[in-house]
Amino acid sequence: MDNEVSLICSNLIRFDTTNPGRGERPAAEYVAGLLAEAGIEPVVFESAERRTSVVARIPGETPEALLIHGHLDVVPAEPADWRIHPFSGEITGGCVWGRGAVDMKGTLSMTLALVRDWARRGVRPRRDVVLAFLADEEATGEYGSRHAVRRHRELFDGCTEAIGESGGYSVELPGARVYPVAVGERGTAWMRLTARGVAGHGSRPPVDNAVAELCHALSRIAAHRWPVRLTPGVAALITSLEDILGERIDRGRLELEAKRLGRAGTLFEAQIRNSANPTMLEAGYKVNVVPGTAVAHVDGRFLPGHREEFLETIDRLLGPKVTREFVNVEDAPSAPLNSPFFERLCAAIVAEDPVARPVPYVMSGGTDAKSFAALGIRGYGFAPLMLTPDLDYFGMFHGVDERVPVEGLEFGVRVLDRLLAS
Repeated sequence: MDNEVSLICSNLIRFDTTNPGRGERPAAEYVAGLLAEAGIEPVVFESAERRTSVVARIPGETPEALLIHGHLDVVPAEPADWRIHPFSGEITGGCVWGRGAVDMKGTLSMTLALVRDWARRGVRPRRDVVLAFLADEEATGEYGSRHAVRRHRELFDGCTEAIGESGGYSVELPGARVYPVAVGERGTAWMRLTARGVAGHGSRPPVDNAVAELCHALSRIAAHRWPVRLTPGVAALITSLEDILGERIDRGRLELEAKRLGRAGTLFEAQIRNSANPTMLEAGYKVNVVPGTAVAHVDGRFLPGHREEFLETIDRLLGPKVTREFVNVEDAPSAPLNSPFFERLCAAIVAEDPVARPVPYVMSGGTDAKSFAALGIRGYGFAPLMLTPDLDYFGMFHGVDERVPVEGLEFGVRVLDRLLAS
């Protein structure tokens, strides 16, 4: 089983499932084949040509089900920037290299290796396990998780909790190895902003210049200082870090504290505020023509429970001459951290790493958990992985030279086995 997980990961990476690109179909067919070989019947469906997802159910001792979800697509990678080709899946130096090694074909490989080992050993999980290998997470999920819950809802009957990216990975701190387990994530508000004005000659005095109005609005958004809002998950994380580090973290200056604490600070620095970042601009077609409209895109993120506060602030900052529309909007899901299931997640890690210190965590970005939350499924970020101290987990996401330790994958398989089969 240990050797199999790295080989599956290597093979999955070799399928170029870049999004946008040619779709996930070849990787999905490979996954479906591995499941079928293990006697697990896969359901394969497409939301559009080559936008392929796979779902399968493994019967357990009780019909109450746990969902394990992950995505087959990856973000683009420029081979010239990498030491090893991003779609080679090369195994060298104790790591599997390539785009998706961490985000998140490595995790898919752990799940596949585990259920295939169960089939060989005749193991039955504690409860039904639903496996979802999905398209399009690296965009909006419209061709993946959203399509799945909208058109194939019956496949997730009985699911009460779910695990997916991103959590359960090791973070080396002074004198401690911490494993953040995600209990929530910030919501998404991708917005298209439009300013409309009076078109005219660039040499004339300005009259209601759309470009200027949009720039003023973007400047106000970029300069806005969002207030600190401590959600229960982040507050619990900070309390846990204080216990682990043996020192007080000043809640009145959390940004400075995050910088002071280094790796520990990265666990909460982006999760204490809402945020809005201008990312795209489009206006005009000739230097001496004032255009009638100007358009921008903003990546907005809001904390659990703070959607209305976020939107009210954005509208105030935009002013009366700039309108907004959503390109993508999804609420911020959260799951209980004081629950028996959260305790089982933590216990599974400690069973394989006795010095582990699991802590609650809230993700700054988003995952397919948002789609499944619409079905009432409580989602946790739990893709267990032991990393070597030199590897920066956050730097691996969407970065160059993405790679995952073979021993880390093997660790993850063992943790999942303890969680699901014991």
